[in-house]
Amino acid sequence: MDEVTRDIQGDIPWCMLFADDVVLVDESRAGVNRKLELWRRTLEAKGFRLSRTKTKYMMRDFSATRHEGGDVRLDGQVVAQKDIFRYLGSMLQNDGDINEDVRHRISAGWLKWHQASGVLCDRRVPQKLKGKFYRTAIRPALLYGAECWPTKRRHVLQLSVAEMRVLRWFCGHTRSDRVRNEVIRERVGVAPIEEKLTQHRLRWFGHVQRMPPEAPVRSGVLKRVDKVKRG
Repeated sequence: MDEVTRDIQGDIPWCMLFADDVVLVDESRAGVNRKLELWRRTLEAKGFRLSRTKTKYMMRDFSATRHEGGDVRLDGQVVAQKDIFRYLGSMLQNDGDINEDVRHRISAGWLKWHQASGVLCDRRVPQKLKGKFYRTAIRPALLYGAECWPTKRRHVLQLSVAEMRVLRWFCGHTRSDRVRNEVIRERVGVAPIEEKLTQHRLRWFGHVQRMPPEAPVRSGVLKRVDKVKRG
């Protein structure tokens, strides 16, 4: 892949490459068209073919007054525009929000639960063991990519509600049983997901701080933090 993508490789974030997932980024539609045409020619020169149906594009307009006309085209064919773009399991929205990504993560967590529900709903299985399974398999699915989320209170609440529904199923309780959340957590040995979300973000921030000064990610994140005036 390094050899195939040599012509389109650029500094982060102008080109994102991971295995066979390639994202081309530019400040203008014309620039995207140039890169896409170069990528098509490069692949075809090496015996590959760029999929016309799987190639999509998303536009993020940071200026309310800037509107650029035209289409993104692949070999003369118009590429479909999407408001949501999936990359490496994360859902990116053209408005910069994370609503779809949070919903997608909650669905992924429930999928993990359904795959093991026969065991997790078995009253003979110790609740502490169920809690360990949750910490190992379900919570990582809920928090995948959460290190970089611009979370709001409603997103944390959505994750907390989903987590408690899972834990109550483990213990065989519903909300009508009026068992407090703290009691449920104590039985299965699980800390609140809000605390784990904070830990993930701080762990990632530590990784960023330890990166070399010339790393693009370190420069962007630390400059952004310096401008924040909130506590």
